Amino acid sequence: MPRPMHRTRAMRPTYRITTARSADVPFLSVIELAAGGLLAPYAPEPVLKETTPEPRFREALQAGRLWVALTSETPVGFAHVELLPSGLPHLEQVGVHPSHGRQGLGTRLVTAVCDWAERQRHARLTLTTFRDAPFNMPFYAKLGFTELPAEELEQELTALVAEEASRGLDPMRRVVMRWERSVRADA
Repeated sequence: MPRPMHRTRAMRPTYRITTARSADVPFLSVIELAAGGLLAPYAPEPVLKETTPEPRFREALQAGRLWVALTSETPVGFAHVELLPSGLPHLEQVGVHPSHGRQGLGTRLVTAVCDWAERQRHARLTLTTFRDAPFNMPFYAKLGFTELPAEELEQELTALVAEEASRGLDPMRRVVMRWERSVRADA
């Protein structure tokens, strides 16, 4: 009788994080929709069906603000950064296809973005996320992000939260978080 097959470390897919290539862009909306399904209890259905327009991904790609998690050269996750009008980088989205979840890819993607922000000498990086999704705020807090109180929001972040509200995201369920560049002797 054959023994049951157990997944071993050698059988796990290998992943790498890198800046995106043009050929990666068509995969991103599929990842975005699949990853968004995890947020179904927290976001209205129309928002869950939204995808980032391909030209926005391509603009981020050209500017070096789009990263992918690859396995066998196929994207299974991504991180997308937009620049706010002031030039402040904003982590627009991190998505990992659920079939590749729990592999540390989200952490590796966010770390790549923070490393980029440091190399670019950005003092900070912001994001918005769901306050009540139990896996969101703690995930980002573990990576050094802190909640930005409403009274500390710059006008462009207030406008971003208002834009999200216009799409159906309840501002009371959203949180703005900030990561600040570490001060180093070599900085």
